[in-house]
Amino acid sequence: MTVTPTIAFARLATPKKGSVVLLSAEEEGGLSEAARACDPAKVLERAIPVAEFKGKAGTSLELITPEGTSYDRLVVIGAGKVSALSEYGWLRLGGAIFAALRKPAEVAVVLDLPGATVGASDAANVAFGILLRAYSFDKYKTKKEDNGGKAAARSAKITIYCSNPTAAKKAFASIEPVAGGVAVARDLVNEPANALGPVEFAARAKELQSLGVKVDVLTEKEMKKLGMGALLGVAQGSARPPRLVVMQWNGGKPKDKPIAFIGKGVTFDTGGNSMKPAAGMEDMKGDMGGAAAVTGLMQALAGRNAKANVVGIIGCVENNVDGNAQRPGDIVTSMSGQTVEVLNTDAEGRLVLCDALWYCNEKFQPKFMVNLATLTGAIMVALGQYHAGLFSNNDELAARLFTVGQATQERVWRLPLGADYDKLLDSKNADMKNIGGRYGGAIIAAQFLQRFVKDTPWAHLDIAGTAMGVPVNEINQSWGSGFGVRLLDRLVRDHYEA
Repeated sequence: MTVTPTIAFARLATPKKGSVVLLSAEEEGGLSEAARACDPAKVLERAIPVAEFKGKAGTSLELITPEGTSYDRLVVIGAGKVSALSEYGWLRLGGAIFAALRKPAEVAVVLDLPGATVGASDAANVAFGILLRAYSFDKYKTKKEDNGGKAAARSAKITIYCSNPTAAKKAFASIEPVAGGVAVARDLVNEPANALGPVEFAARAKELQSLGVKVDVLTEKEMKKLGMGALLGVAQGSARPPRLVVMQWNGGKPKDKPIAFIGKGVTFDTGGNSMKPAAGMEDMKGDMGGAAAVTGLMQALAGRNAKANVVGIIGCVENNVDGNAQRPGDIVTSMSGQTVEVLNTDAEGRLVLCDALWYCNEKFQPKFMVNLATLTGAIMVALGQYHAGLFSNNDELAARLFTVGQATQERVWRLPLGADYDKLLDSKNADMKNIGGRYGGAIIAAQFLQRFVKDTPWAHLDIAGTAMGVPVNEINQSWGSGFGVRLLDRLVRDHYEA
């Protein structure tokens, strides 16, 4: 379990002792007034040109405090160009601040920049960035590595000095639960598959009941009764039974239709009889990144008491191989009644999602549905690891997802759907097949899902490139990134809360 720093806010001042973090801008003026007011300011001003420190974003300069001062440690963090500091820039700055910490139990961070007023939301985002960077998955390490003092820093008390600490504290209170939701999503993706199967995943989701989330878990018997043949077909090769988890947060008006998020929860994916190659198969413990994001989102929404009615549904299965495993060429009947010829058992995520989407639509009749899934390698070929693929039947929903993606920097990029792609799913033996041709694999997968949403506004996010193994950055050093939690929390916050 990650131990996170305790964060407090205080009125802007220059601490006279202890471990202190100051800021410097890349523009003319450099050091802030707070930095110039500290005891060793003259030493600091001499050290900056010697170290060729220019205040570029994310850079740092540590000063060996001279004898006669009360400082234990003095660090200057580059904020870059003040004029370019966006919401995400403040998050990154928080991550850079945490990265510079070492062993001190208490740290003072002075948010003062020349030529700029640091607002309450800016201070809150710095704190948010600190929490995101502080995450570490070391649950299974029996010998905790000191890692340059980072373990101690993760449990430090950090006081942020800013111009309006009361407003900053209030702003932070509304986003701190989102950091907790991101941590939950990261934990779930990072867990090894032997510890996190469908039953264990459902149990973890059940814990959200303590926050006021209503959680129902459908067993294999209940799913058979509902006719979820597509989802159950994926699970039949595993000794571990599947689960469909239904989470409800009722924070809006009772008569308001809910909004819905659906996640693919394949806790391990061997590819079934269409076996994956051995190289890299260990990463398939993360094939439940969509379900992890939905679970983290529900925790975030409940934690901040979101004024919206939200449904989160995750289909949890293990795609494994035994004598009962699904075979290429099998035909299954989905909950919708549509039949699917399974030509590739490694195209299993869409089979899980099609039943989950249909169930969600039929039971809750939501305003819209957004599903998340580590669905295709093809999306990584198209977009790399810096954008998730976005597919939608609704321009307004797609535009909103794009906009909040830009704001949070959990970015999405829209790709096409259309009749030409859809006909590639036609089968001679069933209503459809679960794969198309060689090209456009991510589009074909999305086109398959669209057959199960009727006219309900819907978006599919293919997060195969963004949920796990992404390049590390200032706010994430984890293999499991927690992608989707901040994106969808912002979607709800900006557009769907009462």
